[in-house]
Amino acid sequence: MAPTLNILERLDAGEIVIGDGGFVFALEKRGYVKAGPWTPEAAAEHPEAVRQLHREFLRAGSNVMQTFTFYASDDKLENRGNAQRFTGAQINEAACDLAREVANEGDAMVAGGVSQTPSYLSCKSEAEVKGIFKRQLNVFVKKNVDFMIAEYFEHVEEAEWAVQVLKTSGKPVCASLCIGPDGDLNGVSPGDCAVRLVKAGANIVGINCHFDPMICVKTVKMMKEGVERAGLKAHYMVQPLAYHTPDCNCQGFIDLPEFPFGLEPRIMTRWDMHKYAREAFNVGIRFIGGCCGFEPYHIRAVAEELATERGYLPAASVKHGNWGAGLEMHTKPWVRARARRDYWEKLKPASGRPKCPAMSTPDSWGVTKGHADLMQHKEATSLDELKPLFEKAKASH
Repeated sequence: MAPTLNILERLDAGEIVIGDGGFVFALEKRGYVKAGPWTPEAAAEHPEAVRQLHREFLRAGSNVMQTFTFYASDDKLENRGNAQRFTGAQINEAACDLAREVANEGDAMVAGGVSQTPSYLSCKSEAEVKGIFKRQLNVFVKKNVDFMIAEYFEHVEEAEWAVQVLKTSGKPVCASLCIGPDGDLNGVSPGDCAVRLVKAGANIVGINCHFDPMICVKTVKMMKEGVERAGLKAHYMVQPLAYHTPDCNCQGFIDLPEFPFGLEPRIMTRWDMHKYAREAFNVGIRFIGGCCGFEPYHIRAVAEELATERGYLPAASVKHGNWGAGLEMHTKPWVRARARRDYWEKLKPASGRPKCPAMSTPDSWGVTKGHADLMQHKEATSLDELKPLFEKAKASH
């Protein structure tokens, strides 16, 4: 069945739209995605795993089933020796089918997503980069997704190109940058980025990934202020990390020494997500979801925090209880005593790691589009290429 309203009709009516979470990180932990390439072959290789994760996010309260098409462009799928068993089109078609199947189990929409490309980092032409987006768009049009998302762009210029291509579909278009308050990697401010994206044709603009919820909400607020100063109109979205990142610089969590295999001590609790959801709502964001690190229970917390505004709880709340109410049934009295909101709101969780620092020093190599280190190629990364990187990494610590 098709959703009763499209995303713009929902947002225009003041509805809160809840997104899903970070599929590449969630499925890497489950053994279906390889860290490094971060490509979504699992949509074709292991559809049962992707389908189940969609279902868990739907049960947790998500209205959006985003196709598992992150980095599913052929130039990324074949980059640096990644074994390409499936074409981008095959992966994207399988991802669309899975998202639609699960969306039809509830009142959810399907969003077709594109993301930044190795070709852009390697200074390929606008026509070449747009051609990559167009090939992805062809699948989304064929599969009749409900709207489009251009997400995870570090350079607003490339995001503009993506929006211009996606807009030709006639579908609503979201544009989501992975930047913080300092702006994109060329120093374009969040407000100016948002204005450029709206002028390119984006209906919804915002931030995803790279930073924690509060930093992302702050950045979207800056985008909103920029759009309003320019006399333009848009809706706003936010899909942050589920990790605390107060020590990140302009390139976010990929610069942290813990990325990607040591981030668990930074994971946010469900109660942190309540604060995030309320803060996002208060600044006027109505498309609220998650990215890397977000699991279904995080999205459930967002849905529970906004249940009054939405008018209902998600199905998964049956197994939870408001603010830990299920603990009333615990056998131990000191655990039963935790069945209350003020306990969880005031808790300062211990890390259990007495010799670990509270903050990290990011690896700030300062390279972006056009730098020799970012020139991509199909061949596997060689040991000769890695040696100078190892030495540089040692010198920076």
